Amino acid sequence: MGSVQLNGSGLVASLSPNHIFSHKTKLSNPKSYFLRSNHNATRVKTIRAISTAPASQPPAADEQDVEPPAVDLAFVHSVLLPDGTPDVHWRRACGGQKLRDIMLDSNIELYGPYSKPLSNCAGVGTCATCMVEIVNGKELLNPRTDIEKEKLKRKPKNWRLACQTNVGNPDSTGLVVIQQLPEWKAHEWNIPRNLPIDDDPETST
Repeated sequence: MGSVQLNGSGLVASLSPNHIFSHKTKLSNPKSYFLRSNHNATRVKTIRAISTAPASQPPAADEQDVEPPAVDLAFVHSVLLPDGTPDVHWRRACGGQKLRDIMLDSNIELYGPYSKPLSNCAGVGTCATCMVEIVNGKELLNPRTDIEKEKLKRKPKNWRLACQTNVGNPDSTGLVVIQQLPEWKAHEWNIPRNLPIDDDPETST
């Protein structure tokens, strides 16, 4: 246990480096800390711990224990798995981002046969090759832009351009289910009532 020592004039002379005082310090022995003189005197003074925080104030939560808001995304591939079930890739992202950026950063197939740089417009909305189908969670997305209304006027209402689609805002939470490459899918499927969400969507494949 660290100790504070006094010199002959009563000033602090040394402090053990093995103990750091802070507002979060908890006393392992709540009875007392001992203040001893440099001289080998037998008289011992006692310092008692006194809280300076208001009694009604709750302890501050550790910031590391608070998980920031995030949106879960389920990307359904255009090709079924060998057993005939949908191939779903789970990801989690902070809201406020473009869907295109989330997909590219998460290694989710976006362009399909148009993946070559010369085949797409790199996200300005002129080629319409980043089409996706929103199966669930459209309330977390921004409304169709004027570019989408022009490029997708003959497509279903739930089709979007990933480069024009914002996923919520930094405080958003929820689930968005996205069909990849809707023009190339060779199957129809219905979203399950209870989608199984993995413990760590970012590591799912």
